[in-house]
Amino acid sequence: MRRVVAPVVVVLVAVLGALGLTLAAAPAPAEAHGFASVVYADASPTGDRGVRVRLGLEYDLLVVSVATSEKDDPFYEEAQPAWNDGDDARMAAAVRDHRASIEHYLLDRFTVAGYGGARCTGHLADSVKIAMNEAQNVPYATVVADFTCPEAGRTEVGHVIGSTLFPASEDYVPQGTKTIVVYDLDGKQGSATLDSRQTSFSTEQTWYERFGEFFRLGAEHLLTGPDHILFLLALIAGSRRLREVVLAATAFTVAHSITFILAALGAVQPPGIIVEPVIAFSIAAVAGWYLIRLLRDRGRADVLDVRSTSHFALDRAGWLRLAIVFGFGLIHGLGFAGALGIHEAFSWQLLWSLLVFNVGIEAVQLTIILILFPPLMLLRRRAHRTSLWVTGIVAAFVVVVGLIWFVERLLGVEDWPAIPGLS
Repeated sequence: MRRVVAPVVVVLVAVLGALGLTLAAAPAPAEAHGFASVVYADASPTGDRGVRVRLGLEYDLLVVSVATSEKDDPFYEEAQPAWNDGDDARMAAAVRDHRASIEHYLLDRFTVAGYGGARCTGHLADSVKIAMNEAQNVPYATVVADFTCPEAGRTEVGHVIGSTLFPASEDYVPQGTKTIVVYDLDGKQGSATLDSRQTSFSTEQTWYERFGEFFRLGAEHLLTGPDHILFLLALIAGSRRLREVVLAATAFTVAHSITFILAALGAVQPPGIIVEPVIAFSIAAVAGWYLIRLLRDRGRADVLDVRSTSHFALDRAGWLRLAIVFGFGLIHGLGFAGALGIHEAFSWQLLWSLLVFNVGIEAVQLTIILILFPPLMLLRRRAHRTSLWVTGIVAAFVVVVGLIWFVERLLGVEDWPAIPGLS
């Protein structure tokens, strides 16, 4: 028995250690569902050779980046007090007053190339709109950039759009910036996501190239999102059969996809200040559910009632847990929407891409389950008591972290003492 148990324990410890390293590399707990920043770009044609791009930019990030890069201290001195006071009119005025600096910064990092690959010439319009992004609970500035492209000199058609806005090298966004582009150009409609890995795309991109980027984005979000990793660990630790954890994970995905789509359609816009504490509480609750069962039933905590003849062979406790996970999944979907800063209705083209984002989450989620759960089942068969100790310790750890995050987010505290391996 020891020959079997020892390797299984080693595998579980190795995988849990890898997940711990993933948590350590993730954003701070108070921002666990969010990328460092998200830029929104909506590109459409103007005339024969023109492209108009509406850029949505996180206001305070725009201020510090432009003021530092362009050595425009007066911009910071005018814009920061307006941001502190939440005065939209003064914030917009500061952008207009320093349009030259902002134009140089933005159009050096956000580019449009015309036919044949020649770079288009751009300038910022006077239009500025300030609005609160409810999903991220921060103000955004929307500016308009007009690009004039050279005449077609070759047979190629299409545009190449690039973005290196707010890079991690500026030290303001250590996790990097995502630029989500929605376009209606060259007789094509679609969406794309740009980051440090892929800084540009062509409107001639294929559908699988477009969806592939959003699939990767969803996969990365799960692997770098401590909230989701801990929630998944709680599901795995508390599941008694492979079908139970797969059903729970799938119910979770279906639930978060529903609210994610509703947010993308603009039907729901709950503020992150409410969603994030509830997400943290859900992590602790799902893990705590298993701990209570472990303390109550002890050696039978992982026993499935085989007398059940219900669908999927789940007993009463299994169905109740599935319903709870589904309910929490609805809340997590709002957190995913906040991760991409979704705060208004987007085009159907982007909506399809966002669905692929969810598929990426589900694919990696199921992969982790298939890697981690079989060794756990083997451990339960060969060393039942050891398996209960392992899952109990994991659940207790998740409960503690979830409750700490809950208090942090509820009180808006971000500078608590670091949790080893999680900060």
